[in-house]
Amino acid sequence: MSATTTPALPETAIASRAPVPLRGIERYGIEPVPAALKTVRWQDLFCIIVNFQLNPGQILVAGLSVVTGLSVGQAILAQTAGTLIAFLAYLVMATVGVDHGIPGQTATRMAFGLRGAKLVPSTLRTIASIYWFGFQTVAGSLAIVAVLDRWTGTPHALLPISLAFGLLQALVAAFGYGSLRILSRIALPLKLAIMGWMLVTMATHPDPRFAPAAVFGFRGGGWLLFVGWFNAAVATWLTMITDAADFCRYSRSRRDMWLGTLLAAGSGTLLVSTVGAYAAAASLGHVANAFQLVAGITGGSLSLALLLLVIVFDNWTINVLNLYTGGLSLLNVFERLGRFRATVLVSAAGIALSAFPSLAQGYTGWLTLLGTAFAPLAGILVADYLVLHRMRLDVPALFEPHGRYWYWSGYNLVAIGWTALGVLLSTLVLPPSWPVPVAALLLSACGYLATMLLLRSRSGPLSRATDRIPAS
Repeated sequence: MSATTTPALPETAIASRAPVPLRGIERYGIEPVPAALKTVRWQDLFCIIVNFQLNPGQILVAGLSVVTGLSVGQAILAQTAGTLIAFLAYLVMATVGVDHGIPGQTATRMAFGLRGAKLVPSTLRTIASIYWFGFQTVAGSLAIVAVLDRWTGTPHALLPISLAFGLLQALVAAFGYGSLRILSRIALPLKLAIMGWMLVTMATHPDPRFAPAAVFGFRGGGWLLFVGWFNAAVATWLTMITDAADFCRYSRSRRDMWLGTLLAAGSGTLLVSTVGAYAAAASLGHVANAFQLVAGITGGSLSLALLLLVIVFDNWTINVLNLYTGGLSLLNVFERLGRFRATVLVSAAGIALSAFPSLAQGYTGWLTLLGTAFAPLAGILVADYLVLHRMRLDVPALFEPHGRYWYWSGYNLVAIGWTALGVLLSTLVLPPSWPVPVAALLLSACGYLATMLLLRSRSGPLSRATDRIPAS
Protein backbone atom coordinates (compact mmCIF):
# COMPACT_ATOMS: atom_id res chain seq x y z
CA MET A 1 0.00 0.00 0.00
CA SER A 2 1.47 3.33 -0.98
CA ALA A 3 1.67 6.23 1.39
CA THR A 4 -0.83 8.99 0.86
CA THR A 5 0.23 12.54 0.30
CA THR A 6 0.15 14.63 3.45
CA PRO A 7 -1.68 17.93 2.97
CA ALA A 8 0.45 20.86 3.98
CA LEU A 9 -0.60 22.93 6.95
CA PRO A 10 -0.93 26.65 6.31
CA GLU A 11 2.20 28.59 7.14
CA THR A 12 0.27 30.59 9.73
CA ALA A 13 -0.74 27.39 11.50
CA ILE A 14 2.84 26.16 11.60
CA ALA A 15 4.10 29.49 12.83
CA SER A 16 1.57 29.55 15.64
CA ARG A 17 2.76 26.18 16.90
CA ALA A 18 6.50 26.53 16.33
CA PRO A 19 8.03 29.38 18.35
CA VAL A 20 11.22 30.94 17.02
CA PRO A 21 13.97 28.53 18.18
CA LEU A 22 17.26 29.21 19.81
CA ARG A 23 20.26 28.66 17.58
CA GLY A 24 20.89 24.93 17.15
CA ILE A 25 17.61 23.94 18.80
CA GLU A 26 15.21 21.81 16.77
CA ARG A 27 12.22 23.84 15.60
CA TYR A 28 9.58 21.25 14.83
CA GLY A 29 7.33 20.03 17.63
CA ILE A 30 3.88 18.54 17.12
CA GLU A 31 3.38 19.90 13.58
CA PRO A 32 4.52 17.99 10.43
CA VAL A 33 8.10 18.38 9.31
CA PRO A 34 8.59 19.62 5.73
CA ALA A 35 9.09 16.94 3.07
CA ALA A 36 12.49 18.43 2.25
CA LEU A 37 13.78 17.38 5.69
CA LYS A 38 12.70 13.73 5.32
CA THR A 39 16.13 12.44 4.32
CA VAL A 40 17.06 9.96 7.07
CA ARG A 41 18.00 6.53 5.70
CA TRP A 42 17.81 3.14 7.39
CA GLN A 43 21.42 3.27 8.59
CA ASP A 44 20.83 6.35 10.74
CA LEU A 45 17.57 4.97 12.06
CA PHE A 46 19.30 1.67 12.87
CA CYS A 47 21.95 3.57 14.86
CA ILE A 48 19.32 5.51 16.82
CA ILE A 49 17.15 2.48 17.69
CA VAL A 50 19.99 0.05 18.44
CA ASN A 51 21.60 2.66 20.67
CA PHE A 52 18.27 2.84 22.44
CA GLN A 53 18.46 -0.93 23.01
CA LEU A 54 22.04 -0.98 24.29
CA ASN A 55 21.80 0.60 27.72
CA PRO A 56 22.70 -0.16 31.35
CA GLY A 57 19.04 -0.49 32.30
CA GLN A 58 18.34 -3.33 29.86
CA ILE A 59 21.60 -5.06 30.80
CA LEU A 60 20.53 -4.85 34.44
CA VAL A 61 17.05 -6.21 33.58
CA ALA A 62 18.56 -9.29 31.92
CA GLY A 63 20.78 -9.81 34.95
CA LEU A 64 17.88 -9.42 37.35
CA SER A 65 15.86 -12.04 35.47
CA VAL A 66 18.67 -14.57 35.95
CA VAL A 67 19.14 -13.60 39.60
CA THR A 68 15.44 -14.33 40.19
CA GLY A 69 15.73 -17.80 38.68
CA LEU A 70 15.73 -17.81 34.87
CA SER A 71 18.43 -19.59 32.90
CA VAL A 72 20.56 -17.58 30.46
CA GLY A 73 18.65 -18.98 27.49
CA GLN A 74 15.28 -18.20 29.10
CA ALA A 75 16.37 -14.66 29.94
CA ILE A 76 17.56 -14.01 26.38
CA LEU A 77 14.38 -15.53 24.92
CA ALA A 78 12.07 -13.57 27.24
CA GLN A 79 13.73 -10.26 26.41
CA THR A 80 14.11 -10.83 22.66
CA ALA A 81 10.70 -12.39 22.01
CA GLY A 82 8.90 -9.81 24.15
CA THR A 83 10.65 -6.95 22.37
CA LEU A 84 9.96 -8.25 18.85
CA ILE A 85 6.26 -8.86 19.60
CA ALA A 86 5.88 -5.33 20.95
CA PHE A 87 7.68 -3.99 17.89
CA LEU A 88 4.97 -5.38 15.60
CA ALA A 89 2.63 -2.74 17.04
CA TYR A 90 5.48 -0.23 17.13
CA LEU A 91 6.08 -0.58 13.37
CA VAL A 92 2.45 0.23 12.56
CA MET A 93 2.58 3.50 14.47
CA ALA A 94 6.06 4.32 13.17
CA THR A 95 4.55 4.33 9.68
CA VAL A 96 2.51 7.39 10.69
CA GLY A 97 5.75 9.34 11.11
CA VAL A 98 7.17 8.23 7.77
CA ASP A 99 4.00 8.92 5.78
CA HIS A 100 2.86 12.15 7.38
CA GLY A 101 5.90 13.67 9.14
CA ILE A 102 4.05 14.05 12.44
CA PRO A 103 5.11 12.83 15.91
CA GLY A 104 3.23 10.03 17.57
CA GLN A 105 1.50 12.28 20.08
CA THR A 106 -0.15 14.24 17.27
CA ALA A 107 -1.19 10.97 15.62
CA THR A 108 -2.99 9.78 18.77
CA ARG A 109 -5.57 12.50 18.13
CA MET A 110 -7.01 10.36 15.31
CA ALA A 111 -8.21 7.76 17.83
CA PHE A 112 -8.63 9.69 21.10
CA GLY A 113 -9.70 13.10 19.81
CA LEU A 114 -7.88 16.41 20.10
CA ARG A 115 -8.51 16.72 23.82
CA GLY A 116 -8.60 13.03 24.61
CA ALA A 117 -5.06 12.61 23.23
CA LYS A 118 -3.83 15.15 25.76
CA LEU A 119 -5.66 13.48 28.62
CA VAL A 120 -4.69 9.83 28.00
CA PRO A 121 -1.75 8.99 25.65
CA SER A 122 0.28 12.18 26.14
CA THR A 123 -0.10 12.28 29.91
CA LEU A 124 0.76 8.58 30.23
CA ARG A 125 3.80 8.87 27.97
CA THR A 126 5.10 11.94 29.79
CA ILE A 127 4.97 9.98 33.05
CA ALA A 128 6.61 6.95 31.40
CA SER A 129 9.42 9.09 29.92
CA ILE A 130 10.19 10.61 33.31
CA TYR A 131 10.20 7.15 34.92
CA TRP A 132 12.45 5.67 32.25
CA PHE A 133 14.86 8.57 32.52
CA GLY A 134 15.10 8.12 36.28
CA PHE A 135 15.46 4.32 36.04
CA GLN A 136 18.15 4.47 33.36
CA THR A 137 20.07 7.18 35.19
CA VAL A 138 20.03 5.21 38.46
CA ALA A 139 21.09 2.00 36.65
CA GLY A 140 23.93 3.80 34.90
CA SER A 141 25.01 5.62 38.04
CA LEU A 142 25.14 2.36 40.02
CA ALA A 143 27.46 0.98 37.35
CA ILE A 144 29.62 4.12 37.41
CA VAL A 145 29.94 3.93 41.20
CA ALA A 146 30.98 0.25 40.98
CA VAL A 147 33.70 1.05 38.44
CA LEU A 148 34.96 4.13 40.32
CA ASP A 149 35.06 2.23 43.62
CA ARG A 150 37.15 -0.49 41.98
CA TRP A 151 39.41 2.01 40.23
CA THR A 152 40.17 4.26 43.22
CA GLY A 153 39.68 1.80 46.08
CA THR A 154 37.43 4.30 47.87
CA PRO A 155 33.61 4.42 48.06
CA HIS A 156 31.66 7.00 46.07
CA ALA A 157 28.23 8.45 46.86
CA LEU A 158 25.51 7.57 44.38
CA LEU A 159 23.35 10.71 44.68
CA PRO A 160 25.74 13.40 43.33
CA ILE A 161 26.83 11.11 40.49
CA SER A 162 23.24 10.35 39.56
CA LEU A 163 22.21 14.02 39.55
CA ALA A 164 25.26 15.17 37.59
CA PHE A 165 24.82 12.35 35.09
CA GLY A 166 21.16 13.25 34.58
CA LEU A 167 21.99 16.91 33.94
CA LEU A 168 24.62 16.00 31.34
CA GLN A 169 22.10 13.91 29.40
CA ALA A 170 19.46 16.64 29.53
CA LEU A 171 21.77 19.16 27.89
CA VAL A 172 22.06 17.07 24.71
CA ALA A 173 18.35 16.21 24.56
CA ALA A 174 17.42 19.89 24.33
CA PHE A 175 18.95 20.11 20.84
CA GLY A 176 16.52 17.59 19.34
CA TYR A 177 16.72 15.10 16.49
CA GLY A 178 19.99 16.32 14.99
CA SER A 179 21.84 15.62 18.24
CA LEU A 180 20.38 12.08 18.28
CA ARG A 181 21.80 11.30 14.84
CA ILE A 182 25.25 12.66 15.65
CA LEU A 183 25.46 11.04 19.08
CA SER A 184 24.24 7.68 17.74
CA ARG A 185 26.84 7.57 14.98
CA ILE A 186 29.65 8.25 17.44
CA ALA A 187 28.43 5.98 20.20
CA LEU A 188 27.41 2.82 18.35
CA PRO A 189 30.82 1.49 17.20
CA LEU A 190 32.32 2.21 20.60
CA LYS A 191 29.49 0.49 22.46
CA LEU A 192 29.54 -2.58 20.20
CA ALA A 193 33.30 -2.96 20.55
CA ILE A 194 33.33 -2.58 24.34
CA MET A 195 30.34 -4.90 24.89
CA GLY A 196 32.04 -7.49 22.71
CA TRP A 197 35.14 -7.09 24.84
CA MET A 198 33.05 -7.57 28.01
CA LEU A 199 31.66 -10.87 26.68
CA VAL A 200 35.11 -12.12 25.66
CA THR A 201 36.57 -11.07 29.03
CA MET A 202 33.94 -13.06 30.91
CA ALA A 203 34.06 -16.09 28.61
CA THR A 204 37.86 -16.39 28.83
CA HIS A 205 38.16 -15.82 32.59
CA PRO A 206 40.04 -18.69 34.27
CA ASP A 207 37.32 -19.30 36.86
CA PRO A 208 35.34 -22.33 35.59
CA ARG A 209 32.06 -20.64 36.53
CA PHE A 210 32.66 -18.17 33.67
CA ALA A 211 33.05 -20.86 30.99
CA PRO A 212 30.25 -20.74 28.35
CA ALA A 213 29.20 -24.34 29.11
CA ALA A 214 28.77 -23.55 32.81
CA VAL A 215 26.97 -20.27 32.15
CA PHE A 216 24.48 -21.71 29.66
CA GLY A 217 23.94 -24.69 31.93
CA PHE A 218 22.91 -22.45 34.84
CA ARG A 219 19.55 -23.15 36.51
CA GLY A 220 16.23 -22.49 34.82
CA GLY A 221 12.90 -21.25 36.11
CA GLY A 222 9.33 -22.38 35.49
CA TRP A 223 6.69 -20.96 33.13
CA LEU A 224 5.25 -18.44 35.60
CA LEU A 225 8.64 -16.83 36.18
CA PHE A 226 9.42 -16.82 32.44
CA VAL A 227 6.10 -15.29 31.42
CA GLY A 228 6.51 -12.62 34.10
CA TRP A 229 9.75 -11.40 32.54
CA PHE A 230 8.35 -11.85 29.03
CA ASN A 231 5.39 -9.65 29.98
CA ALA A 232 7.78 -7.05 31.39
CA ALA A 233 9.69 -6.97 28.08
CA VAL A 234 6.47 -6.55 26.08
CA ALA A 235 5.27 -3.82 28.43
CA THR A 236 8.63 -2.04 28.22
CA TRP A 237 8.40 -1.51 24.49
CA LEU A 238 4.65 -0.94 24.37
CA THR A 239 5.31 2.19 26.44
CA MET A 240 7.10 3.43 23.30
CA ILE A 241 4.06 2.97 21.03
CA THR A 242 3.10 6.65 21.11
CA ASP A 243 6.69 7.66 20.28
CA ALA A 244 7.36 5.33 17.36
CA ALA A 245 6.57 8.06 14.83
CA ASP A 246 8.89 10.53 16.62
CA PHE A 247 12.02 8.64 15.57
CA CYS A 248 10.78 8.06 12.01
CA ARG A 249 9.21 11.38 11.01
CA TYR A 250 12.44 12.36 9.25
CA SER A 251 12.77 8.98 7.46
CA ARG A 252 12.64 9.11 3.68
CA SER A 253 10.64 5.88 3.09
CA ARG A 254 8.75 3.05 4.77
CA ARG A 255 11.40 0.61 3.56
CA ASP A 256 14.13 2.56 5.36
CA MET A 257 12.03 2.62 8.53
CA TRP A 258 11.11 -1.07 8.47
CA LEU A 259 14.65 -2.23 7.72
CA GLY A 260 16.41 0.00 10.23
CA THR A 261 13.91 -0.58 13.03
CA LEU A 262 13.59 -4.38 12.76
CA LEU A 263 17.34 -4.94 12.47
CA ALA A 264 17.95 -2.74 15.48
CA ALA A 265 15.22 -4.30 17.61
CA GLY A 266 16.41 -7.87 17.05
CA SER A 267 20.18 -7.43 17.17
CA GLY A 268 20.22 -4.86 19.97
CA THR A 269 18.03 -6.88 22.32
CA LEU A 270 19.94 -10.08 21.62
CA LEU A 271 23.29 -8.49 22.47
CA VAL A 272 22.21 -6.59 25.55
CA SER A 273 20.30 -9.50 27.08
CA THR A 274 23.25 -11.84 26.44
CA VAL A 275 25.71 -9.55 28.23
CA GLY A 276 23.44 -9.08 31.25
CA ALA A 277 22.33 -12.70 31.58
CA TYR A 278 25.87 -14.08 31.06
CA ALA A 279 27.29 -11.95 33.88
CA ALA A 280 24.53 -12.89 36.33
CA ALA A 281 24.91 -16.62 35.62
CA ALA A 282 28.72 -16.45 35.89
CA SER A 283 28.29 -15.02 39.39
CA LEU A 284 25.90 -17.91 40.22
CA GLY A 285 23.03 -15.46 40.47
CA HIS A 286 24.63 -13.19 43.06
CA VAL A 287 25.50 -10.14 40.89
CA ALA A 288 22.83 -8.63 38.63
CA ASN A 289 24.92 -5.74 37.30
CA ALA A 290 27.30 -6.86 34.52
CA PHE A 291 29.43 -3.75 34.85
CA GLN A 292 30.01 -4.45 38.54
CA LEU A 293 31.06 -8.02 37.74
CA VAL A 294 33.43 -7.09 34.90
CA ALA A 295 34.94 -4.29 36.98
CA GLY A 296 35.63 -6.85 39.69
CA ILE A 297 37.53 -9.26 37.43
CA THR A 298 39.52 -6.62 35.50
CA GLY A 299 41.83 -4.43 37.51
CA GLY A 300 43.68 -2.47 34.81
CA SER A 301 43.08 1.26 34.38
CA LEU A 302 42.42 0.86 30.64
CA SER A 303 39.77 -1.80 31.23
CA LEU A 304 37.99 0.30 33.84
CA ALA A 305 38.17 3.35 31.59
CA LEU A 306 36.53 1.38 28.78
CA LEU A 307 33.73 0.33 31.14
CA LEU A 308 33.13 3.93 32.18
CA LEU A 309 33.06 4.99 28.53
CA VAL A 310 30.46 2.45 27.50
CA ILE A 311 28.29 3.17 30.56
CA VAL A 312 28.25 6.88 29.79
CA PHE A 313 27.48 6.38 26.10
CA ASP A 314 24.88 3.68 26.83
CA ASN A 315 22.97 5.87 29.24
CA TRP A 316 23.44 9.01 27.24
CA THR A 317 21.93 7.67 24.04
CA ILE A 318 18.84 6.14 25.63
CA ASN A 319 18.07 9.01 27.97
CA VAL A 320 18.43 11.63 25.28
CA LEU A 321 15.69 9.70 23.47
CA ASN A 322 13.58 9.48 26.63
CA LEU A 323 13.73 13.23 27.12
CA TYR A 324 13.16 13.95 23.42
CA THR A 325 9.96 11.88 23.33
CA GLY A 326 8.86 13.04 26.77
CA GLY A 327 9.20 16.65 25.67
CA LEU A 328 7.02 16.02 22.61
CA SER A 329 4.42 14.32 24.82
CA LEU A 330 4.25 17.25 27.21
CA LEU A 331 4.13 19.63 24.24
CA ASN A 332 1.01 17.90 22.95
CA VAL A 333 -0.64 18.61 26.32
CA PHE A 334 0.56 22.22 26.57
CA GLU A 335 1.17 23.40 23.01
CA ARG A 336 2.30 26.91 23.91
CA LEU A 337 5.34 25.64 25.79
CA GLY A 338 7.41 25.01 22.69
CA ARG A 339 9.55 21.92 22.20
CA PHE A 340 12.61 23.28 24.02
CA ARG A 341 10.80 24.37 27.19
CA ALA A 342 8.75 21.16 27.27
CA THR A 343 11.97 19.12 27.11
CA VAL A 344 13.53 21.17 29.90
CA LEU A 345 10.53 20.55 32.18
CA VAL A 346 10.58 16.79 31.56
CA SER A 347 14.35 16.82 32.13
CA ALA A 348 13.95 18.55 35.49
CA ALA A 349 11.39 15.99 36.64
CA GLY A 350 13.55 13.09 35.43
CA ILE A 351 16.66 14.43 37.17
CA ALA A 352 14.69 14.81 40.41
CA LEU A 353 13.43 11.22 40.14
CA SER A 354 16.95 9.90 39.56
CA ALA A 355 17.77 10.88 43.16
CA PHE A 356 15.92 7.73 44.32
CA PRO A 357 18.08 4.59 43.87
CA SER A 358 15.16 2.34 44.86
CA LEU A 359 13.92 2.73 41.26
CA ALA A 360 16.38 0.04 40.18
CA GLN A 361 14.77 -2.51 42.52
CA GLY A 362 11.14 -1.98 41.49
CA TYR A 363 11.44 -2.64 37.77
CA THR A 364 8.85 -5.41 37.34
CA GLY A 365 6.35 -3.65 39.59
CA TRP A 366 6.56 -0.39 37.66
CA LEU A 367 6.44 -2.23 34.33
CA THR A 368 3.33 -4.11 35.39
CA LEU A 369 1.71 -0.78 36.22
CA LEU A 370 2.76 0.89 32.97
CA GLY A 371 1.90 -2.15 30.89
CA THR A 372 -1.68 -2.27 32.16
CA ALA A 373 -2.24 1.18 30.63
CA PHE A 374 -0.14 1.01 27.48
CA ALA A 375 -1.23 -2.44 26.26
CA PRO A 376 -4.89 -1.48 25.65
CA LEU A 377 -3.82 1.94 24.42
CA ALA A 378 -1.51 0.31 21.86
CA GLY A 379 -4.27 -2.03 20.69
CA ILE A 380 -6.68 0.87 20.17
CA LEU A 381 -4.16 2.96 18.22
CA VAL A 382 -3.15 0.09 15.93
CA ALA A 383 -6.74 -0.99 15.29
CA ASP A 384 -7.85 2.57 14.61
CA TYR A 385 -5.03 3.34 12.16
CA LEU A 386 -4.99 -0.02 10.35
CA VAL A 387 -8.68 -0.87 10.16
CA LEU A 388 -10.79 2.27 10.61
CA HIS A 389 -8.48 4.69 8.84
CA ARG A 390 -6.72 2.23 6.50
CA MET A 391 -3.44 4.07 7.16
CA ARG A 392 -4.83 7.35 5.80
CA LEU A 393 -5.00 10.58 7.79
CA ASP A 394 -6.33 14.07 7.24
CA VAL A 395 -3.36 15.81 8.84
CA PRO A 396 -4.75 19.40 8.94
CA ALA A 397 -7.85 18.05 10.73
CA LEU A 398 -5.60 16.80 13.55
CA PHE A 399 -5.20 20.47 14.51
CA GLU A 400 -8.78 21.64 13.88
CA PRO A 401 -11.30 21.96 16.73
CA HIS A 402 -14.73 20.69 15.65
CA GLY A 403 -13.21 18.78 12.72
CA ARG A 404 -13.46 15.10 11.91
CA TYR A 405 -11.24 14.11 14.87
CA TRP A 406 -13.26 16.15 17.37
CA TYR A 407 -15.63 13.26 18.26
CA TRP A 408 -17.53 14.24 21.46
CA SER A 409 -16.30 17.72 22.49
CA GLY A 410 -12.72 16.71 21.66
CA TYR A 411 -12.85 13.28 23.33
CA ASN A 412 -13.37 9.87 21.73
CA LEU A 413 -15.22 8.29 24.62
CA VAL A 414 -15.01 4.85 23.02
CA ALA A 415 -11.20 4.90 22.97
CA ILE A 416 -11.00 6.23 26.52
CA GLY A 417 -13.56 3.68 27.71
CA TRP A 418 -11.80 0.72 26.15
CA THR A 419 -8.47 1.87 27.58
CA ALA A 420 -10.06 1.79 31.04
CA LEU A 421 -11.66 -1.61 30.33
CA GLY A 422 -8.30 -2.93 29.17
CA VAL A 423 -6.74 -1.85 32.44
CA LEU A 424 -9.48 -3.65 34.36
CA LEU A 425 -9.02 -6.80 32.27
CA SER A 426 -5.27 -6.77 32.95
CA THR A 427 -5.60 -6.29 36.68
CA LEU A 428 -8.76 -8.22 37.57
CA VAL A 429 -9.47 -10.83 34.89
CA LEU A 430 -6.42 -12.03 32.98
CA PRO A 431 -4.35 -14.55 35.00
CA PRO A 432 -0.62 -13.86 35.53
CA SER A 433 0.25 -17.13 33.77
CA TRP A 434 -0.92 -15.54 30.51
CA PRO A 435 0.97 -13.11 28.26
CA VAL A 436 -1.15 -10.38 29.80
CA PRO A 437 -0.02 -7.33 27.73
CA VAL A 438 -0.55 -9.19 24.45
CA ALA A 439 -3.99 -10.44 25.53
CA ALA A 440 -5.03 -6.98 26.77
CA LEU A 441 -3.86 -5.42 23.50
CA LEU A 442 -5.87 -7.84 21.35
CA LEU A 443 -9.03 -7.74 23.49
CA SER A 444 -9.04 -3.94 23.65
CA ALA A 445 -8.43 -3.64 19.91
CA CYS A 446 -11.31 -6.00 19.07
CA GLY A 447 -13.67 -4.38 21.57
CA TYR A 448 -12.84 -0.89 20.31
CA LEU A 449 -13.36 -1.85 16.66
CA ALA A 450 -16.65 -3.59 17.36
CA THR A 451 -17.97 -0.63 19.35
CA MET A 452 -16.92 1.99 16.79
CA LEU A 453 -18.37 0.05 13.87
CA LEU A 454 -21.62 -0.55 15.75
CA LEU A 455 -22.02 3.12 16.64
CA ARG A 456 -21.23 4.19 13.09
CA SER A 457 -23.97 1.93 11.75
CA ARG A 458 -26.70 3.48 13.94
CA SER A 459 -28.44 6.81 13.86
CA GLY A 460 -28.27 9.45 16.53
CA PRO A 461 -25.70 11.79 18.12
CA LEU A 462 -23.26 8.98 18.89
CA SER A 463 -23.17 7.83 15.29
CA ARG A 464 -22.69 11.39 14.03
CA ALA A 465 -19.51 11.63 16.12
CA THR A 466 -18.14 8.35 14.77
CA ASP A 467 -19.13 9.31 11.22
CA ARG A 468 -16.28 11.78 11.32
CA ILE A 469 -13.93 8.83 10.84
CA PRO A 470 -12.53 9.19 7.29
CA ALA A 471 -13.95 6.67 4.86
CA SER A 472 -11.63 3.72 4.28
